[in-house]
Amino acid sequence: MFYWFLKTIVIGPIIKLLFRPWVEGEDNIPEEGAAIFASNHLSFSDSIFLPLVVPRRVTFLAKSDYFTGRGIKGRLTAAFFKGVGQLPVDRSGGKASNAALSSGLKVLRRGEMLGIYPEGTRSPDGRLYRGRTGVARMALEGKVSVIPVAMIGTDKAQPTGKVIPRIMRVGVRVGKPLDFSRYEGMEDDRFVLRSITDEIMYELMLLSGQEYVDMYATSMKDRLVSAARAKARELQEAAKPGSAAPELEAALDAAEGKGRSVVDTDRGPTDSSVVADVADVDVDDEGDEGDGPVVAAS
Repeated sequence: MFYWFLKTIVIGPIIKLLFRPWVEGEDNIPEEGAAIFASNHLSFSDSIFLPLVVPRRVTFLAKSDYFTGRGIKGRLTAAFFKGVGQLPVDRSGGKASNAALSSGLKVLRRGEMLGIYPEGTRSPDGRLYRGRTGVARMALEGKVSVIPVAMIGTDKAQPTGKVIPRIMRVGVRVGKPLDFSRYEGMEDDRFVLRSITDEIMYELMLLSGQEYVDMYATSMKDRLVSAARAKARELQEAAKPGSAAPELEAALDAAEGKGRSVVDTDRGPTDSSVVADVADVDVDDEGDEGDGPVVAAS
């Protein structure tokens, strides 16, 4: 009841008025029966825009952190996610993965729509990353089709870390349902699960137009975090007294050599190679740090 209250009376009308989301392929959404929506994941707001444009209720599996916050903000966040039809999932792996699978199957066995992000987390850079095989296992065990869905422009409307979204049009592109009944009874074959997942990701790549990266998004995020930490340590070391960056020290040494060659005319003309070396030294060592972009939303 609260889901429909938020969707049709409170949040839904306001979002539709401001963002005017467009939809392609709405005819591919079944009017009844269980199915899995497998979507790319660009923004926190994906879990808001997708259910908004789908006539039926969509239940998402979301990371449990959204349901365990403390204080007023934590309670409000938990209430919101429960209200918009999301279920808490522990993404730590092992038994937690089985619990996520069980939660999703309960939704499907009720004949409802389940939303899953095969990448497991938001894309750190707008590209499409390798899918986790949980979506394939759930499709086989639930005996349901998978509907690929591409979110368009949500990362521009609400980039990672931005609380207040930018008012702009976003889109949802729905692909044709994928039938994997030919693999029935093979849900424990990891090669089959990988093949199904890759087929889903291929369809998402075609729908979204994103560049595909054959690695997990979580691995890329780990790389970005490591690079940012290394850069921070480098800057800290450079800021210590007597520990100037090598480039700066080289520039100072070259500048001193140039000064001597110009001032001391008794020792001959200025060495043009020294001047050239000074001109090629870049002492402005600025760099951009990346903003580091299971089946749950993140």
